[in-house]
Amino acid sequence: MPYPAGRHFLQIPGPTNVPDRVLRAISAPTIDHRGAEFSTLAREVLAAVRPVFGTSGPVVVYPSSGTGAWEAALVNTLRPGDRVLAFETGHFATLWRDLATTLGLDVDFVPGDWRHGVDPEVVGRKLREGPDIKAVCVVHNETSTGVTSRVAEIRRAMDEADHPALLMVDTVSSLGSIDYRHDEWGVDVTISCSQKGLLLPPGLGFNAVSEKALRAAAHATLPRSYWDWQPILAANERGFFPYTPPTNLLFGLRESLAMLTEEGLPRVFARHRRHAEATRTAVHAWGLEVLCLDEREHSPVLTAVLVPEEHDADKIRALILDRFNMSLGTGLGKLTGRVFRIGHLGHFNDVSLAGTLGGVQMGLELAGVPIDPSGITAALRVLGAP
Repeated sequence: MPYPAGRHFLQIPGPTNVPDRVLRAISAPTIDHRGAEFSTLAREVLAAVRPVFGTSGPVVVYPSSGTGAWEAALVNTLRPGDRVLAFETGHFATLWRDLATTLGLDVDFVPGDWRHGVDPEVVGRKLREGPDIKAVCVVHNETSTGVTSRVAEIRRAMDEADHPALLMVDTVSSLGSIDYRHDEWGVDVTISCSQKGLLLPPGLGFNAVSEKALRAAAHATLPRSYWDWQPILAANERGFFPYTPPTNLLFGLRESLAMLTEEGLPRVFARHRRHAEATRTAVHAWGLEVLCLDEREHSPVLTAVLVPEEHDADKIRALILDRFNMSLGTGLGKLTGRVFRIGHLGHFNDVSLAGTLGGVQMGLELAGVPIDPSGITAALRVLGAP
């Protein structure tokens, strides 16, 4: 197979492209994780990550994937048999449900069509009907569908129901790319990880934790050891961890947080919204359909595109990878073969998106999908607007 010249276009919705600045930071010599230099690094990073979550409270950092951070949120706050309210918004919401069930929780899983986010009215109704519900679990941005749930409205519905349930929110594919406010929205545990909007390779999981969640942790009885917040938070006060920390990823996190600060989070969020608008404009101009059906819930970080029934989305993806050295996201779960996902998040600019959409358009045409070739031109108008 000939060597593919030029850069690989990694346009899956995570892991995302890691900036050179971050790669250089990660490549620094490893230091003593029991020494003063590491303590300074840890304190700096643990303070700097809080504004990205929109919190002034603690953020627990694990060497883990997002799945580990899911488990940590549950085992630190709940008891076996506790009733949890969750919503079928897509593949990852379903996986989180499965994990909760495995842990011995009683999950009330509200069915969904994978084309809408969590309905705040349903949240309120379910809570009024279920005084024994201990937690509400919401995926903020469902990576499998390109649908973003309205967390602020969900919090409002919980308040109107005057219900004491904890609110847990998965921000794996939204943190650092979509406006998010842990404290202001009254979220109790925010779950995230490193390999998307935080511009890092996989390997770090996060829990941002409210005072209410910390109080719940004092009475939680699900088994926990590695995931236990208390020894981590106690060690963090001195700038250390109760286990060997991922030192070089923390070097990278310090650099990626500096980059987000330099651009400014409001500009970061606006850039993602604009790229999403340009992508949807291209999809509609091609004559294809975006999976998300609610205008209020379009994801700023990825777009899931439905292909005509007579075509296989995975074959289109394979053709694009072979011809143009570009990776697109596959359809997951019940969407296998029905959609491909265009990631437009992280270390990404207008020219990167123009190249991405050009590659998608060429691939669709080569695959014989009937499209209007004006799609790329329509997107460029959005990108070129003042």
